[in-house]
Amino acid sequence: MNKTGSTGNLAVWQDKFVDYIILHAGALISALVVAVIGFVVARWIGKLMDRWLTRKAMEPPVRILLVRVARLLVFGMALVVALGTAGVDVMGLVTVVGVVGVGIGLALQGVLGNLMAGLTIIFTKPFRFGEYIEIAGVQGQVTSIELFTTTLLHADHSQVIVPNRKIVGEILHNYGHIRQLNLNVGVGYGTNINTAVTIVRDVLTRNARVLKEPTPGVGITMLADSSINLAVCPWAAVADYGPAQTEIYQAIVEQFRANNIQIPCPQREVRTLNNPA
Repeated sequence: MNKTGSTGNLAVWQDKFVDYIILHAGALISALVVAVIGFVVARWIGKLMDRWLTRKAMEPPVRILLVRVARLLVFGMALVVALGTAGVDVMGLVTVVGVVGVGIGLALQGVLGNLMAGLTIIFTKPFRFGEYIEIAGVQGQVTSIELFTTTLLHADHSQVIVPNRKIVGEILHNYGHIRQLNLNVGVGYGTNINTAVTIVRDVLTRNARVLKEPTPGVGITMLADSSINLAVCPWAAVADYGPAQTEIYQAIVEQFRANNIQIPCPQREVRTLNNPA
């Protein structure tokens, strides 16, 4: 009985739908034509706008966003006109869409926050592609700046994806395209310090990864218990930071051995009192 009733209701709705199509065929065809024309015009305007923004040297994420927004606005207007042509209550539809939009906006606060932060980063440019930064407890070389996230390349070649809202308003350490190495090497108290410093400077001069400008810093940093510690602070490109450190340390050890300069180990002298021997 229920199955028969359901079948009857379905047949009634089918008849109504067919009758509506027949009665409003002209309006529906006109609405379809308007929607197709709106789609074509939206794509055309998007291409024109993309070319114009490209000539203006607009940042890629902003350019893509503006082009998409322009396409959606044009197609949305055409769709509204098409629905009105088809006999749909446009004002009621706009009201429903507005209410739904408010609900979606509240649900996507985090996403919208990332979007606004991304636009802030793109326009204010606190850092650029290829620079090495430290932010929100992570650090790495900037490989991508998107509307919602920023991607950093860590020293171990892993990627760190940071939400843009975690970047805006935080303390940012931007190293730029070069980084300073902070190396330390100890020599014995009997060492000629001028000779040791000259050897270290010669090592830095011969290393191709070390930048000539800014001038590397070399000097005494601490008088330790068993050694005089020398600070070795050259600059290198971000990509050469890790390899330069290992090469400089190895070259210093080799040159110190070749010139009989000892790198002392921690030592303790223990004396026994009242020993009969």
